[in-house]
Amino acid sequence: MTRRSTSPGARGFALALVLGVAAAATGCAGPGGGSPAVLDKAVELAHWMVGSFDSADQAAQAPDDYLDIHLETVRIWTDRSDGPWLYVEQAAATALDRPYRQRVYHLVRDGAGVRSDVYELPGDPLALAGAWRDPARLAGLGPRDLIRREGCSIWLRRTPTGWVGSTRGQDCASSLGDAVYATSEVTITATSLSSWDRGFDANGEQVWGAAAGGYRFVKRR
Repeated sequence: MTRRSTSPGARGFALALVLGVAAAATGCAGPGGGSPAVLDKAVELAHWMVGSFDSADQAAQAPDDYLDIHLETVRIWTDRSDGPWLYVEQAAATALDRPYRQRVYHLVRDGAGVRSDVYELPGDPLALAGAWRDPARLAGLGPRDLIRREGCSIWLRRTPTGWVGSTRGQDCASSLGDAVYATSEVTITATSLSSWDRGFDANGEQVWGAAAGGYRFVKRR
């Protein structure tokens, strides 16, 4: 029998793995970056995904299965030329001042698509809670200060209506509950983001995450 956690952390393990920024294409490749065409795709993805999102509509329709989660994304380190770097906060609507997940994401080229690498903040992340309102608070950090979550990157490809992507296999380790690995599947359009994040035990049984399908986030601004 599938066991599912009802905590925001369990339901939102990787909701925001793939996010972007509204910025102009650089027109040249940077360290760790890609060709201008690929960087343009990353910027398009970023333009769609930066901003404020929530799952309030879905939570109202199915309160037993989904929480109202708020997702905030801003660009940081804008002087870098190796692809967009993003700061992301996720918080339950009832505790917006105490986000349960804070991450940094780096959009880089991967063949004809875009890969989103995932990083944790050093020290106590809550010390930077609310930094999406003032990204200058992150100016004292740099990529070398972050902790990369190996195996948890999302690989994305363009479709006629948006972007789709996922983690790969069982590479993203998870210690949440009885899970040993996690997966994430995402679909992105200009006005929404859907993410289905699940944790599995050593037998391949789902132990956390939504059973009926992914979270649906609506872009509010």
